[in-house]
Amino acid sequence: METSATSFFFRLAPQPPDPLLKLIGDFAADTRSGKIDLGVGVYRAEDGATPVLAAVKEAERRLLAEQNSKSYLGPEGNVGFNRALKALVFGADSDAISIQTPGGTGALRLAMDVIARTNPKTRVWVGEPTWPNHLALLAASGLQVVKYRHFDQETQTMHFDEALNALKKAEPGDVVLLHGCCHNPTGADFSSTQWASLADMIAARKLLPLIDLAYQGFGDSFGLDVEGPRTVIEHCGEALLAYSCDKNFALYRERVGALFAFARGTRDAVLSNILSCARSNWSMPPDHGAAVVATILNDETLTRMWRAELKVMHDRIAAMRRALAAIHPDFAPIEAQRGLFSLLPVDPAGVDWLKEKFGVFMPRSGRINVAGLTGENTPRFGEAWRALKSARGAA
Repeated sequence: METSATSFFFRLAPQPPDPLLKLIGDFAADTRSGKIDLGVGVYRAEDGATPVLAAVKEAERRLLAEQNSKSYLGPEGNVGFNRALKALVFGADSDAISIQTPGGTGALRLAMDVIARTNPKTRVWVGEPTWPNHLALLAASGLQVVKYRHFDQETQTMHFDEALNALKKAEPGDVVLLHGCCHNPTGADFSSTQWASLADMIAARKLLPLIDLAYQGFGDSFGLDVEGPRTVIEHCGEALLAYSCDKNFALYRERVGALFAFARGTRDAVLSNILSCARSNWSMPPDHGAAVVATILNDETLTRMWRAELKVMHDRIAAMRRALAAIHPDFAPIEAQRGLFSLLPVDPAGVDWLKEKFGVFMPRSGRINVAGLTGENTPRFGEAWRALKSARGAA
């Protein structure tokens, strides 16, 4: 038996396993046929697999044949990737600062570190529910969090007026964290009118928007999915936007992201601090995934191929939302939601019951990955839901 006297690390307490990683293990260990995995947040085709896009395969073939060096690119990453992605998201004439990051998570952490360097006591306003890692990243950066309600899980209703009223209490210099589209975990997005109202209020109160844009192309359309963030940026003049290519290029394990910054009169200082923070976090970002994206975006044929494949993913998710909405009245609001995720009106005990009785696996929060549904398993999921309602004495 190891004692505290034999280990340098004796003061470290064991940490609980990540709930999602535990869920993956539980699903793999379950031997029942017909089990349903609605947990891990990756796109899945009808056969349950996460495909490698044909455009990605072709870009990788070209890189294998033509890439002539694996030398460092510098802390800003792949310049061709930064330039092409900025033009795709904001237009070729955008003056945004852009830097490659290890995934959208890396972009968020980098943004938060720059905010903390500006003012370590900065308050960040976060609508609940949100992606749980948002709160972990904010805590790691040492920033203060102010929470407000954004969505009611039981009624599947967005509380926009309540959120807007909460943000009216924010003070100049505070930061507001926003989901650019396809809200994780609720799937409930702001309308264009709501984005405009939000932009007016954020600008009037001199807040800094920090926008997490991880699912462009999975919502209404590639262009419409960024209209809300663009509206906010145009109104405010200054903003930070964390972008992920993991989902819309299906490059999950490559960790491809970018941080965009919009600054007034302080561009050089902002860029130098972003690069300084990046240097101390990961030094140089990995290149392969970014090189793939740059190859696709800088070739018209590959871009068309990728956009067509992205539309297939979008259309399948929308079809699964329609199918889910048709099997029970509780799911009717899900059809109008967007992206991979929705937050079902179920408590943790109900989630446990669905897992035990029917082999339906999802986080205990009730968040589901809609792409985990298929034409084959959706009826079974409906059966499981009706059984849960019956067991609880509800219709």
